[in-house]
Amino acid sequence: MKLGLVFPTCDIGSDPVAIRDYAQGAEALGFDSLLTFDHVLGAEHAGRVPPLAGPYDESFPFHEPFVLLAFLAAATQRIELATGVLVLPQRATALVAKQASELQNLSRGRLRLGVGTGWNRIEAEALGSRWAGRGRRFDEQIALLRELWSASAIDFAGEFHRIDRAGILPLPERRIPLWFGGASARAYERAARAGDGFVFRPDDREYGAELARIRDRMRKLGRDPGGFGAECTVSYARGPEHWLARLAHWRAAGGTHFSVQAHDFGAEKLGAPAAGLAGVGDHLRALERFAGAVRGALRQPG
Repeated sequence: MKLGLVFPTCDIGSDPVAIRDYAQGAEALGFDSLLTFDHVLGAEHAGRVPPLAGPYDESFPFHEPFVLLAFLAAATQRIELATGVLVLPQRATALVAKQASELQNLSRGRLRLGVGTGWNRIEAEALGSRWAGRGRRFDEQIALLRELWSASAIDFAGEFHRIDRAGILPLPERRIPLWFGGASARAYERAARAGDGFVFRPDDREYGAELARIRDRMRKLGRDPGGFGAECTVSYARGPEHWLARLAHWRAAGGTHFSVQAHDFGAEKLGAPAAGLAGVGDHLRALERFAGAVRGALRQPG
C-alpha cells in the first residue's frame, strides 16, 4: 500500500517557498505520492439551469497542474506526481501529450496522469470545448495519447482529431500511467476497458465494491487486473479512528494507494470538517501524525 496525499491546492497559497517546503517535507516523511486537482476556471453557481453538479465555485483558487508538478519535480527527488484528475476533454490532446511527456522526462519517470471527463460545462465552454459529446471525445483522446507517446510521427483520423504524419518529440522515456477518475458507471467501464488505475472521489466513502466491479469487468474483457492501481482518500479532520477503519476496508479490497486530504478552505461546501491547519508547519505535522498512525496499522497482519 502506497501512502499518498492530496496537495492542499486551495489552502497552501502561491508562495513558491511554501509550496516547495510542503512538498519536500512530505517527501522527507516518506509519502509515496502527491496528487493535485485540476480546474482552470471557477464558475458562479447561482441561477444555473440545470445547476452545476460539482462543489467548486468562483471562490476556489487552483494551481495549474502541469506547471505545479513541473515545479515540484525540480524541488523533489522521489515522490510520485499525480493529477487527480485532469479534465481531459476541455484540453487540446496533442498539447496534453506534449506536456505530459515533458513532465515525465524532467521528473525522471514520476508522473501518474489521472484524467476524467469533468462536470463544469461553463469551464469547458470557456475553453472552447463542446460539452455535448465529451465522453466520446475522451475515449478518442485516450487512444490518441497512447499513440502520440509511442511513435515519432503518427497518422490518426478520428471523430474529433486529425493528425497527418506528425508527432511530439521528445517521447516519454518511461511509460505514462493513465488513471481514470469519476463516480459513474461510465467512468468505471472506461477504466476497465482502457485504464491503468482509478482515482476514487475524495469523499471518505468506502469504494471496495466499486473497485471489485472494475476488476471483475476487466477479467470479462480479457484484461489482467493484477497491475490495476486504485487510490482512495480520507479526510484528515475526521481523525485516526476514521482513517484506520477506511484503511482496513481499502486494504481488504486490494487498494494500492491510501491518501489523506487536509483542508480548511471551502470545507463546508465540500461536506467535510475543517482541518484547523494554518501554514506549512501545521500541514506537515498533520501529515506526520497521519503517516505514523497508518504505517503502524499496516505493520499489523492484514
